[in-house]
Amino acid sequence: MVFLQLFVMLIVILIAAEVFTNALEHLGEKLGISEGVTGSLFAAVGTALPETMVPLLAIFAGTASMATNHEIGVGAILGAPLMLATLSISLMAISVWKRRGTNGHLRPERTGLTRDLNFFIFAFIVAAGALYVPHDNIIVRHMLGLLMVLIYVVYVWITLSASKNLVEEGHATEAESPMFLSKLGIPTNTYTITLQIVLGLLLLIAGAKGFINGVEEASHILGISALMLSLLIIPIATELPEKVNSILWIRKGKDTLAFGNITGAMVFQGTLLPAIGISLTPWEPRPEVVWGLVITLLAAVWMRYLMAKGGIRVWHLLVNGAMYVTYLFIALS
Repeated sequence: MVFLQLFVMLIVILIAAEVFTNALEHLGEKLGISEGVTGSLFAAVGTALPETMVPLLAIFAGTASMATNHEIGVGAILGAPLMLATLSISLMAISVWKRRGTNGHLRPERTGLTRDLNFFIFAFIVAAGALYVPHDNIIVRHMLGLLMVLIYVVYVWITLSASKNLVEEGHATEAESPMFLSKLGIPTNTYTITLQIVLGLLLLIAGAKGFINGVEEASHILGISALMLSLLIIPIATELPEKVNSILWIRKGKDTLAFGNITGAMVFQGTLLPAIGISLTPWEPRPEVVWGLVITLLAAVWMRYLMAKGGIRVWHLLVNGAMYVTYLFIALS
């Protein structure tokens, strides 16, 4: 019964992702903004909502055990960027492997992707350093948490500022297919676009929540700890929206939207969520946590290196997938 629930919730997430991306393309086209803004801000924040809820619910309204709540919270905070930077980005490349070939080029808009990676790497280094700040040094921890929030605010401002020039250079968001609601005879306007976005988000959250419940029940059968559950298993469910949206976009040749959806979510989850962890949880350097941070940073630095050296090919991102397998081996051994 548990596995039937997982299958049904997966179908719900797949449908919701299609509904959501379809509406976002129309919103971006209507607002006249770049694909970078649509992918890195709108899509990234919207699809990040399910996994954002997990640590917040765990820390503020979790189980009766505060230690367990903190383990789930920290694991979910760090597990999401880990999976995005490694497995998610690799699955996106694999989805076009047959069509583009092993040496095929992936062509996201360079300045936006570089900006996303720069902000994420800097923020995650700060988060890693915060692991070694003593628990009783509350002032420093709160200051670091505030710094993480400010990093994201600056990122949003710079991303929005760059939109106009990118549109003029031909990187405007374009919707290829009609709005799903318009197929029911409903006119396409700001209100119906918003309605479809809300419907897509609600389906995403409901699907991810149902998937999490099923995964949690299955994990009890397997006897996995709360920290390992939240680091490895929960992100599989909560990151599905990013993975599916990006796969849908890259298969349509919308590389900028596909990459921006993942790297924008990395910035969101690498700044605001660690700010909560640093301020409200022990945030200590346990081995599985440290290795997770190291592997995530290596994956991000690898992509940044590729951009500096001229571009990304399909096989390059298989390395990111190998990094995820490496973390599994380290964490479970």
